[in-house]
Amino acid sequence: MRASVIQIAVDEGESVESRRRRAASMVRDQAGADLVVLPELWTTGAFAYEEFGQEAEPLEGPTYEAMAKAASDAGVWLHAGSIPERDPDGPLYNTSLVFSPSGDLAAVYRKIHRFGFDKGEAVLMGAGAELVTVRLPATTLGLGTCYDLRFPELFRGLVDAGAETLVVPAGWPERRRSHWTLLAQARAVENQTFVVACGTAGTHAGVPQAGHSIVVDPWGEVLAEAGADEEVLTVDFDPGKVATTREQFPALKDRVLGLQPPRRP
Repeated sequence: MRASVIQIAVDEGESVESRRRRAASMVRDQAGADLVVLPELWTTGAFAYEEFGQEAEPLEGPTYEAMAKAASDAGVWLHAGSIPERDPDGPLYNTSLVFSPSGDLAAVYRKIHRFGFDKGEAVLMGAGAELVTVRLPATTLGLGTCYDLRFPELFRGLVDAGAETLVVPAGWPERRRSHWTLLAQARAVENQTFVVACGTAGTHAGVPQAGHSIVVDPWGEVLAEAGADEEVLTVDFDPGKVATTREQFPALKDRVLGLQPPRRP
């Protein structure tokens, strides 16, 4: 299986429409990949809080349309990162969209853990409430977004639901880059899954981004890692390694706590 992780730069001065066209072009360039991933809130920047409201769009808005077409043109499964979604009957959400190679919407995930404590995303956006998995021909994806990476119970719930590859788009700041790498490897090891984590380059509202998108295997080995600048990280991996790892080192079978059916967060 081939994954292409698009670590797009989100810098001030570029319009959302320009960035949308650029991202679509980068997705089309990944024809031949099985899975393409964009980062969190790449249309606005994860720390551009003042832009969330003005740039929020309905679920089937311009980013949805552009990404659906890009997925279809490239013939790839596309995790289109996340957008600020405006629900006509509720608050804003940090919402991820996954498209099939035919351009059909395959999944929607609204970020459960909102970052910011008493400001920013935490107060401007509503919280999602559903664990989401997506079945691909070769693997089952489990979806999380950025700050979710700090909450292992979410990913254990995804594994209980059948996830074998955890996909985490993010707008992670440079000042906590060591946490990003550590947590991506930890989620892979404890769940015996692949982790495909896509960050952004550039600067979001004055906050330098970590970049360093990363793909980790079920033993915690880093298969590929990007640098700090905009780039496309492409890696080939064998989804069958999840089953092999769990057979060779059946730690998940020794679980004692948390064996009840996962609760909705």
